[in-house]
Amino acid sequence: MPPFHRMTLPRTKEARPSAAELNARIRELWADGQLPDDRRREYEALVVEWAAAASGAPAGRAA
Repeated sequence: MPPFHRMTLPRTKEARPSAAELNARIRELWADGQLPDDRRREYEALVVEWAAAASGAPAGRAA
């Protein structure tokens, strides 16, 4: 009996939100005019993702 080989499928890029969608989410965090302390990490991650989307760079690599 031949050995079993797992078929490898090509990876597809995950759909990433657009810069406009990320900007809207960032604005929602500031809806009351200030950023809640417990949402700061989320805000920082969104800003990095927004910068990458706006520049066309991969997320996490924005300058």
